[in-house]
Amino acid sequence: MNDVLAFLQYLFELDWISDHPLGLIFVILIVFAETGLFVGFFLPGDSLMFVTGMAFAGNRETLIGFVPMMLLVILAGVLGNIVGYWFGKKSGALLFKKETSLLFRRSHLLAAKAFYDKRGAGTIFVARFLPIIRTFAPIIAGIVQMPYQLFMLYNVLGCAVWVSSFMSIGYFLGQQYPALRESIEYVIIFLVVVTTLPVLYRMIRRKPTTE
Repeated sequence: MNDVLAFLQYLFELDWISDHPLGLIFVILIVFAETGLFVGFFLPGDSLMFVTGMAFAGNRETLIGFVPMMLLVILAGVLGNIVGYWFGKKSGALLFKKETSLLFRRSHLLAAKAFYDKRGAGTIFVARFLPIIRTFAPIIAGIVQMPYQLFMLYNVLGCAVWVSSFMSIGYFLGQQYPALRESIEYVIIFLVVVTTLPVLYRMIRRKPTTE
C-alpha cells in the first residue's frame, strides 16, 4: 500500500504539473486519450483535472495561467471526442465484432451502447462525468451516425462543464484548504473510488453478454 501511495505522490506531484511543460502536456494528452481513444478508458481524467486545479491554486508562478490551462484541457477533450466520433463512423458495426483484448473490452462498448439507447444524444453530455462510458460514447455516436452538428453541441457543452467543474473545484479547495496538497494521494484514491464505483456497479448489474 505504501508503494502505491508513493507512486501516486510522484505521478500527481503538484509542482511538476504546474511548473513544467511536460506536466502540462501530460494533462492535455491524458484528457485527449481518455475522451476519444478506446485504449484510454482506464486513464484518470477526473482526478488529473482536479489535481491540476489544485496545483494552480498553490503556485502563483506557473508557466501559464489557470484559465488558459483550463481552455487547453477543454480543447483537448473536445478534439478527443471528435476523434472518437470519426473512429466510430469509420469502423461502424465491425467494432462490435472485435475480440476482447488487453486494451479493448467489448463489454465497455456494449455498456456505452445501452447508455446511448436509453438517453439518446444527451449521452454525449452526461457521459463526460462517467468513467469508461465517456471513452466509448463518442464512438457509439459515430457508429449510429448522430448528426454531426448535434454531436458537436453536446460535445462542446459537456466538455466545458466537465473540465471547468473539476478544475475549478480543485482550484477552490486548493486555496481554501492548503493542507490537502500534502495528502494528495488520499484525495486521488477518494476521487477514483467515488467516480468509478457507480459505473462499475451498473456494468456488473447488466446481464452477461458474450465477449
